[in-house]
Amino acid sequence: MKPVGDFFSWISSFLPDAPYARILLWAVLAILAAAFAWLIYQRVRHGVWQWRRVPAAAAEPLDEEEWVPEQAPAHRWLEEADALAAQGRYAEAIHHLLIRSVEDIARRKPALVKPSVTSRELAAATAIPSGARNLFSGIARLVERSLFASRPVGQAEWTEARSSYADFAVPRAWQA
Repeated sequence: MKPVGDFFSWISSFLPDAPYARILLWAVLAILAAAFAWLIYQRVRHGVWQWRRVPAAAAEPLDEEEWVPEQAPAHRWLEEADALAAQGRYAEAIHHLLIRSVEDIARRKPALVKPSVTSRELAAATAIPSGARNLFSGIARLVERSLFASRPVGQAEWTEARSSYADFAVPRAWQA
């Protein structure tokens, strides 16, 4: 143990004589040693030197044609919207589809959907393939009409929105 004690004595010879300064400097050295140990651990674990861990999903972006909205939840949302429409609550049913559409876009383009972004801005976003964007804008237009213009929507508008969402949720709408 003499070599270890000699090493610490050698390090201490560089430190000032003030007791609080020694404590502070030893703490800094301990933190640096822990950081170095963490870097070595990360190197052994991941095989690369890196300061921060990048999630695998962010490291490998999906190809535009690979991603499509999940179809099972889409069918469930259509059933819920159908139930609202069956009660004559067409505006709520269409709004229900719009919310689901925004969630689908958020899963594919998380940077695009933020709390301050409106459906009108999403409908104009060129980051969304044109087929999906056109279908989404049709649903958004009907929601704006019923919600903001206070114009009633009926069975015909509901059928149009439902058809648009059903097409929006299939792979061919998301192909450029």
